Amino acid sequence: MGGPQAAGAPGEIENPRAYLVRIAVNTALSRQAAISRRRETYVGPWLPEPLVARDDADDPAERTEAVSMALLVVLETLTPLERAVFVLHEVFGYAHTEIAPILDRSPAAVRQLAHRAREHVQARRPRYQADPKVQRQATERFLQAALGADLEALMEILAPDVTLWTDGGGKSKATSALRPIQGADRVARAIAGTTARRPMELDIIYRTVNGDPSAVLFNEDAPFAVMVLDLDPDGHRVRGVYAVTNPDKLAHIDEDD
Repeated sequence: MGGPQAAGAPGEIENPRAYLVRIAVNTALSRQAAISRRRETYVGPWLPEPLVARDDADDPAERTEAVSMALLVVLETLTPLERAVFVLHEVFGYAHTEIAPILDRSPAAVRQLAHRAREHVQARRPRYQADPKVQRQATERFLQAALGADLEALMEILAPDVTLWTDGGGKSKATSALRPIQGADRVARAIAGTTARRPMELDIIYRTVNGDPSAVLFNEDAPFAVMVLDLDPDGHRVRGVYAVTNPDKLAHIDEDD
């Protein structure tokens, strides 16, 4: 793979920015293909590896630049080419005519990919981003109910159409299900049942995960789970719970980070 060369300057890249973007996109497409092959044998729901930082909820710029866990889950349902077009166009502002040579596709093909990706994302992406303080408060209420196995309190905070994703990768069977669980009653009972079987004490540290105020649970200084919530527009009901418990995806998290 090579970029366009400047006339009269052999070996010199005519457009370094476009060349580097093309390299990055092709590398991402190759990596995504490898991930897709691994996911064919992955046990249970697959969630992106959480990007954990100190709880900086009052920094709107950092939240804006981050891609939420909920949106990442939606993007994972796109084809690799649709995802590349969506990110380049919607996130980085590239025109379809600029994306075409990067992906070796015609502008018409890129526009079609963009249209499909945009419709898919708009139909499934979170339509509301909670105020950071509201998100933190909801997360605290949820964890208090969840860790206390309080069914009544869980039913109060869970939206009727809530979905629970638990990514244990087959390595954390006590805290993961083989497929997403939907509906407030089923989700509440699954959470309460898991908590009741949990023998250890957990420490909760609030951190920013993919731009959203969330919680990291530790057991004896080792990361046990990352919990990310997606809220209803009123900010009082949880409509999505994303729990990453696969130790391979938590290994980079430190309690002091």
